[in-house]
Amino acid sequence: MIKIMEAILALEDGTIFKGKSFGACGESFGEVVFNTSMAGYQEILTDPSYKGQIVAMTYPLIGNYGVNSLDAESRKLFIEGFVVKEYSKIASNWRKEQSLGEYLKENNILGIEGIDTRALTLHIRRSGALRAVLSTEDLEEASLREKAKNSKGLIGVDLVKEVTVDKAYIWPGVNSVKYKVVVIDCGVKYNILRELSYHNCQAIVVPAKIEAEEILKLKPDGVLLSNGPGDPQAVKYVIETTKNLIGKLPIFGICLGHQMLSLALGARTYKLKFGHHGANHPVKDLKTGKVCITAQNHGFCVNIEKKKGDKYYMIGNDDVEVTHINLNDGTCEGMRHKKFPIFSVQFHPEASPGPHDAKYLFREFIEMMETQN
Repeated sequence: MIKIMEAILALEDGTIFKGKSFGACGESFGEVVFNTSMAGYQEILTDPSYKGQIVAMTYPLIGNYGVNSLDAESRKLFIEGFVVKEYSKIASNWRKEQSLGEYLKENNILGIEGIDTRALTLHIRRSGALRAVLSTEDLEEASLREKAKNSKGLIGVDLVKEVTVDKAYIWPGVNSVKYKVVVIDCGVKYNILRELSYHNCQAIVVPAKIEAEEILKLKPDGVLLSNGPGDPQAVKYVIETTKNLIGKLPIFGICLGHQMLSLALGARTYKLKFGHHGANHPVKDLKTGKVCITAQNHGFCVNIEKKKGDKYYMIGNDDVEVTHINLNDGTCEGMRHKKFPIFSVQFHPEASPGPHDAKYLFREFIEMMETQN
């Protein structure tokens, strides 16, 4: 008879959710957020941007198609914990290599099932993202409440140093190299590298602490600032490197890369109440008027303001125009510099849940490099 292990998720405000463990045993800490995707749980688990966070899935049944090595978005799982309503005991898919539960145990990630994820999601929407502890060892509610309350949050914490690569490497698989792109790895997803490869770009992935002079020695045609976890203001070394590259090379920023690029241009960022996490966020391109359905994963945002008419401006630099807006809450989803070959987006164009709504942004980056050569 299989023994079912209890697990508890405790929030910093004292709220307790009791369930069953279906992953590794132990105890983990993180900011608990919810993700509204109906599928793609392996991509979420392997997204380095979730470092420091415990993710709750709003879709009720998770694990029904298992996992496989080809769908990983990074070299390992960086997530702190995984929360679902119901873990599927049956994983049926011709691509399946192992079950989700086996995958979590193998990678030492805690999972909890059997809690009311609707109640948890509504609680986060009311209270905002909260610090939490997930445990299969300590089941004393008072103890867990205290641990959650005393755990560290994300503001001011540099998590990029915990997910970036130790040394540079070249992404394989390019058939014909047309452009050389240096990717500053702040937690890059593999699909970004796959997209660059598809567009005949040789992607040279470098550690986040690389300096501008080292990048320029590589003589790239462009630089891509990747996605990543945590507070962009805490990653001062990447912001400084970016400042020293402005006006010298075409630069494309994605997610955290968008925020750090904006900070390098004089903008400000702030923490969202509960962030944007999911594969169904509508974003409007202010130039074309078209709406893309986008994948998103971020808890911080670039500060903008709306002036006369429908014009939005990035606070801190009049040479930057806002190009994309989130239709759910009006937050900044993209920007472009008026003088230099620089642009960025807050969402993930490589994920394309539309399914191809945002692919054009990689083509724009290619065209930008073509213009500079």
